[in-house]
Amino acid sequence: MELVFSCGKGTEPTAIPVTFGGMKTDLQTNAIIRLAWEDRTTFEEIEKKTGLTESEVIKVMRRELKPSSFRMWRKRVNGRITKHRKRFENEVRNRRRWEENGE
Repeated sequence: MELVFSCGKGTEPTAIPVTFGGMKTDLQTNAIIRLAWEDRTTFEEIEKKTGLTESEVIKVMRRELKPSSFRMWRKRVNGRITKHRKRFENEVRNRRRWEENGE
């Protein structure tokens, strides 16, 4: 499995091989952290791309971030419905119903 990232406009995307059975490289760890910080990347998408469950992502973040950064990230993630695909889809559905009913 590979993660593919573009480093900016006009640059070729870089594929990062992901093998989580053994030690992760700095690039792999950085890719996980980047995905976890992105608001629109759900834990389901992270699992699909890396094979790591939500609890495993939390462990990586706890291990790699400074304690204050980890607390800030957890606080941010706990308040985001967009980090969980089903919660996000339910919220969108409820908002559409609310708008259609004119409430």
